[in-house]
Amino acid sequence: MIVIDNEHIDLETPSGPMRTHIVRPAASGRYPGIVLFSEIFQVTAPIHRTAVQLAGHGYIVAVPEIYHEYEPLGTVLAYDQVGSDRGNELKTTKTVQAYDDDAKAALAHLASRPDCSGRLGVMGICIGGHLAFRAAMNPEVAGAVTFYATDIHKGGLGLGMKDNSYDRAAEIKGELLMVWGRQDPHIPTEGRMKVLARLNELGIRLSWHEVNGAHAFLRDEGPRYDPELAYSLYGLAFDLFHRKLSQGDLPLQSTTPTETRH
Repeated sequence: MIVIDNEHIDLETPSGPMRTHIVRPAASGRYPGIVLFSEIFQVTAPIHRTAVQLAGHGYIVAVPEIYHEYEPLGTVLAYDQVGSDRGNELKTTKTVQAYDDDAKAALAHLASRPDCSGRLGVMGICIGGHLAFRAAMNPEVAGAVTFYATDIHKGGLGLGMKDNSYDRAAEIKGELLMVWGRQDPHIPTEGRMKVLARLNELGIRLSWHEVNGAHAFLRDEGPRYDPELAYSLYGLAFDLFHRKLSQGDLPLQSTTPTETRH
């Protein structure tokens, strides 16, 4: 399926305009929507390629710039120490409420689009995994995929580093797919098990996968990329979204005759 990505929109949020990149199938029709939350580096080339993969499977993908209040619209932080330091600084400068407001704005935009079916999901990577987890607390989110979601186990997101994601997990009504790297130092075993115990306690509909991968194993750039893991786990993500959101509503050409004779 051919995809196009020649669109972005600056959505209004309580903390200012949020540049949101749209990647969608080129074919006319109405498609389910997915909000894709990036790593701390914003909409990098690997994040864009992830959006293209999702769109190629029949989804309209909205990718918000998570630090729009602090960086000029269109800013991409580099995959280096300077970029990492800046991204981590902003992670705990922005308030949790502002992150939540951004998610609501992106979801509302997708739901309002004439080319969207109204079925919505979310996906996120690293900090984006945590943001997708929180976005899944919105009742319209039918499915959520998180890759090595940071800080849920210790409540370290946002200004003051005291988010309430762990406590609010009961608000998640859709299905979760959560993927973790066992060699990821940012989310140790005890942290992962704390999150798993909480979700089991709440009876959340959940698929949980731990793999032998380092942090950022999904990113197709840099030494930690694991293409075999990425290939198989993207498949699980597509499976969840296809089940929970379904594909677009383009009509099938009927081959059934108007009159049946026996």
